[in-house]
Amino acid sequence: MSTTKAVVITEKGKVEIKELPLPKLEAGQFLVKVRAVGLNPTDWKSLDNASPGHFGARSGCDYAGEVVEVGPGVTRDIKKGDRRSGFVFGANPDIHDNGAFGEYVAGREHVQLKTPANVTDEEAATLGVSVTTVGQGLYKALQLPLPTNPVKTPFPVLIYGGSTATGIYGIKFAKLSGLTVIATASPHNFELLKAVGADHVFDYKSPTVGGDIRALTENKLKYAWDCTGYGAEISAAALSDNEDGGKPKYAGIIPVKRDVFDAINPVVEGPFFTLGYDVFGVEYNRFGTRYTPDPEEAVFATKFWAITQELLESGKLTPLKPEVNRFGAGLEGIIHGLDELRNDRVSGTKLVYTL
Repeated sequence: MSTTKAVVITEKGKVEIKELPLPKLEAGQFLVKVRAVGLNPTDWKSLDNASPGHFGARSGCDYAGEVVEVGPGVTRDIKKGDRRSGFVFGANPDIHDNGAFGEYVAGREHVQLKTPANVTDEEAATLGVSVTTVGQGLYKALQLPLPTNPVKTPFPVLIYGGSTATGIYGIKFAKLSGLTVIATASPHNFELLKAVGADHVFDYKSPTVGGDIRALTENKLKYAWDCTGYGAEISAAALSDNEDGGKPKYAGIIPVKRDVFDAINPVVEGPFFTLGYDVFGVEYNRFGTRYTPDPEEAVFATKFWAITQELLESGKLTPLKPEVNRFGAGLEGIIHGLDELRNDRVSGTKLVYTL
């Protein structure tokens, strides 16, 4: 075992399956024989926005599989034969040899968990980006109460983009925190979101949706999390327009100009922007400039992944039900799945492929 097949970026918008050396294990890493991978919007976006520095990089972020080797400096109780699942920095222009879409991947010990016996590899492959992003958005940026210490008196939170995989996990975590969850989605996903825990669901295309949410919450909504990056205006209109009980806050996964809030609801605090790759704690190229993440990103991610493992093991958190092997299994199936995401043909689930 010295090589691995993997999905590799070869030019802007294009990937190929190539045979490569196994990823080198750095401090705190372990080698996983991949059993399943999950697809995320960042996978096709990083591909379609690839620059020459990305060419040759392995793609993919979400993995689940079995540990076959433990590298140097691993401090966790990680052993050969463990089932593990987590998040890796795929399509990395600085480190080409590691991405989830391959037969083997190098996991990082602080953004992964031991897959519980009550969770399949296919379900575990939905966790990586979603768990990381939920932690950053709901709990680090908005500072909502953690699921391990839920509130006794519920208060509302808006999750814009509730039918995305990350939105569904956001709903699940927010309910475990004791909150009243308001979500937006297309009407065909309303029942799905209510089934996973949303208390109220609104049509994001309605011209009155922001005002309708503000009316429902009696102008008391203080927290909005946008997990699509396109809900700033609606969130601003839905959030309370006063500071009674504290300033309203907005966080999202795409940078939003402050002007949006100044024009609609100037009392809103933010916008707070989060990006999953920050949790790796290493300098990287973010939107064309070199960026060094706040070390607290990695610290918080470590804590939140540990909480997630506890919630899964106890059965309090149930995984998203993925759609497995649309258009076929394996690396070839992954390439078809990227096209499905690119063409906006995935909703209410996450595409997962078995290897």
